[in-house]
Amino acid sequence: MPQLRLALAQVDAVVGDLEHNARTVLEWTARAKTAGAHLVAFPEMMLTGYPVEDLALRRSFVDASIAATTALATTLEACGLGELAVVVGYLDRATGERGIDDSGAGERGAGEREPDHGPTTQGQVTHDPASGAEGLPRGRPQNCVAVLHRGQVVARYAKHHLPNYGVFDEFRIFVPGESLTVVRVCGVDVALAICEDLWQEGGPVATTRRAGAELLLVVNASPYERHKYDTRLALATRRANEAGCALAYLNLVGAQDELVFDGDSLVVSAQGEVLARAPQFEQDLLVVDLDLAADTVDPVSLPAGVVHVTVSGRAVPAYDPIATRQAPRLDDVGEVWAALVTGLAGYVRKNGFSSVLVAMSGGIDSALVAALAADAIGGSNVFGVSMPSAYSSQHSRDDAADLAKRIGADYREQPIGRFVDAFLDELALTGVAEENLQARVRGLVLMALSNAEGHLVLATSNKSELAVGYSTLYGDSVGGYAPLKDVPKTLVWALARWRNAHARLRGEVPPIPDSSISKPPSAELRPGQTDQDSLPAYELLDAVLERYVV
Repeated sequence: MPQLRLALAQVDAVVGDLEHNARTVLEWTARAKTAGAHLVAFPEMMLTGYPVEDLALRRSFVDASIAATTALATTLEACGLGELAVVVGYLDRATGERGIDDSGAGERGAGEREPDHGPTTQGQVTHDPASGAEGLPRGRPQNCVAVLHRGQVVARYAKHHLPNYGVFDEFRIFVPGESLTVVRVCGVDVALAICEDLWQEGGPVATTRRAGAELLLVVNASPYERHKYDTRLALATRRANEAGCALAYLNLVGAQDELVFDGDSLVVSAQGEVLARAPQFEQDLLVVDLDLAADTVDPVSLPAGVVHVTVSGRAVPAYDPIATRQAPRLDDVGEVWAALVTGLAGYVRKNGFSSVLVAMSGGIDSALVAALAADAIGGSNVFGVSMPSAYSSQHSRDDAADLAKRIGADYREQPIGRFVDAFLDELALTGVAEENLQARVRGLVLMALSNAEGHLVLATSNKSELAVGYSTLYGDSVGGYAPLKDVPKTLVWALARWRNAHARLRGEVPPIPDSSISKPPSAELRPGQTDQDSLPAYELLDAVLERYVV
């Protein structure tokens, strides 16, 4: 018989926007209640967004996060959602044994505000005179989750393992937690963990087994990586076995600057069976009924380092379980497409733009960028400009116009011949200088239109070109965001073919003209020019770069 209906809110968050993120929690908690959930969880650092970086070193922001968490608990209760246990990630600071703020704020008089010193120089760890702690971040911030119930923050847990590799910089920013928090919800003991705590041997996972919890709930902000080959599922299965209980893995979805979060949350049994799985790159409420062993834990006899809090001790009456759901997985190229669209959409929206500007040359790179933008924010919000020079072929101009029509973009043509001639007459440039001049004039036109009309300019260079310097500084490198910056040329072609094939399967017009895919790539900066005049075949170049450039 099911004992607990768990809802995993796989949602997006905006770094620094506490009010927006709190509204998101409120909205999805209401959905969880409608679904009949007893416990709903939100991703790592949900209230602050992730990665919070040096905002965590600003004490006023830590204070605001703590206050927002308390206010959220009150709001949930006022909206009739207080009986639902809510687990939400937020930014807190380290506390002492009696709950006194270790930063020293607890020693001040009532109502006295601690001065906001802001982040330390370059965000480095330092001696904190307020805490007396050497080598710790100023203010002792912690990456935490809170459990909200009946208008109160009834429990908290601080992340133990702080990653300091790749894109992560948490060891510099946060103070690690030391104890495992176990909350009893509807008679079920649920242990809490955060992201890296699951990846490291021992730690909270081993303590979960000793504590006898029936469920290990792990909230995450785990970025997407290509070719992970389902390492998360393998990890969750292994850790569930080590913890001796079911495991729920909840991941953030969306994008923040250069990071993309793919969701793909899942729940596995203690035996490693996949019970439910959320879609990739989509907001989703994954609801699953868990049939768990009867609770036998005596809170007074728990091992050292375990904090036990009873949220609701009474088991729920018998109820009919819902059908489990496992979303299908995307193929490799489909994953990359979804990641690029998610990253672009997140950057545009979170930076306050509503439209983008793309230089449409008729080539494959600009065509792919425009198609990505159309999927991310809608074709009507894509503004394309063709900027032909004396060397631009008619078929390239036709392909650019065809592309714009296919995706429903606003399109214009702005010849650059007169601008280029003015510079050539004044400076008498020849050779590579003349070629680069054309690219730089195009960059000037793009930025002028961006300033005048408020579009975000998208750069169109790919990783292969950027890695070997086959790009014009202040020319085709101009733009506020480069969707293909980590996409090698051979993958550019694969993505274009995948997107067109996907459109045909759905009975839609393929967004990218076939001729843009099939013709030899060329910057068209001199008569008869092709990329292979200066570069080896892209198949060879990309094979070398894959071994040389991460």
